[in-house]
Amino acid sequence: MKTSLKIPTQSVDQAENLCALPFSSEISNKGTEQLRCYLSEKTNQQFPTLTDTKIDLSLLNGNIENFIGMSQVPTGIIGPLKVHGTAANGAYYVPLATSEGALVASYHRGARACLLAGGITSICLKEGVQRSPVFKFENLNDLSLFVSWFLAEKDCLQDIVKKTSRFAKLTDTKIQIEGNHLTISFEYFTADAAGQNMVTICTDAICRFIVSLCPVKPTHWFIEGNSSGDKKATANSFNNVRGKKVTAEIKLSASIVSEVLKTSAELMDRYWRSSTMGIIQSAAIGAHGHYANGLAALFLATGQDVACVAEAATGITRMELNKDGSLYASVTLPNLIIGTVGGGTNLPTQKECLEIMDCYGEGNSIKYAEIAAALVLAGELSIAAALSAGQFTQAHQKFGRKKTI
Repeated sequence: MKTSLKIPTQSVDQAENLCALPFSSEISNKGTEQLRCYLSEKTNQQFPTLTDTKIDLSLLNGNIENFIGMSQVPTGIIGPLKVHGTAANGAYYVPLATSEGALVASYHRGARACLLAGGITSICLKEGVQRSPVFKFENLNDLSLFVSWFLAEKDCLQDIVKKTSRFAKLTDTKIQIEGNHLTISFEYFTADAAGQNMVTICTDAICRFIVSLCPVKPTHWFIEGNSSGDKKATANSFNNVRGKKVTAEIKLSASIVSEVLKTSAELMDRYWRSSTMGIIQSAAIGAHGHYANGLAALFLATGQDVACVAEAATGITRMELNKDGSLYASVTLPNLIIGTVGGGTNLPTQKECLEIMDCYGEGNSIKYAEIAAALVLAGELSIAAALSAGQFTQAHQKFGRKKTI
């Protein structure tokens, strides 16, 4: 006997009543208190910790809507993480915001091993942030006429960008045709900002300009055709750049691997080979251990767009046994969407965490990226060591379990 699952339906009025949470993008003590009271009434719950906000609420305008309080994430520190780069040159203490026990301990151990080895070489190779609008035409003939016109007018687009943003520079355009759909990918240099809003605003200005003047109008267009790689892992970004592309490397002596990481270079090389085969079989984009762990904790602590971890946590880790018994290790991250100005970087605790790293403000985004890549390498070394030597479970039992009082 077959049974069907009955899903209750709601009228439009019922749905609107359920969604009647008052909305506010402006933050004030009065408005926040009203929203908290509304939420308490609807949920029959109080929020004494969430509502213990001890900062100037006006600082949050532009960062949050429907504000009710602060979600407090524990923040730890690791280091010193010694970095040799084009902009990052020194020993840095790195804040990590996380509720995952053992994470800070693991990254701190990796940083210590790298410090004893003389530090990590970390280099920012390339920069670029994309926005990829899509245009639909009646047919291929109309599309081709539009493309011919667009290519002839391309040189004037930089002037539009200059009028729209003080910092953005249009560096490249790429065209992709699929039937009667045209995608144009605009790539920008965004200085020290992560740049998603910047490239959106600039691209919107370009699109409105070309649609107003083009001899053949598209039937419709969208500011993003979902091919730029924004907040998702894509093969296209993996093979190019989105944000900042950084690579970092280090050579660890056999004694450092043994004394600090509690394993051997041979075991780590063996584990890296086996785990790389595993990740190939899982069809992941890239091959690494746990980039997202360190990046999410760093992003939270320093006011980055944490959702960008979805694309930033792609890349390649390499570990190889050298003839002298030492270990060569490297990471390459092609999609570091980060900034040291704008977004959440000027919020009180986030600004302080950036200042701990000497990375707050203009002129510091490349330094931040090179430190981030070094952090990721330290984390890859530590987790590979733990897994290769059978320490992984014990470490989480020691640091990641609540202690009985």
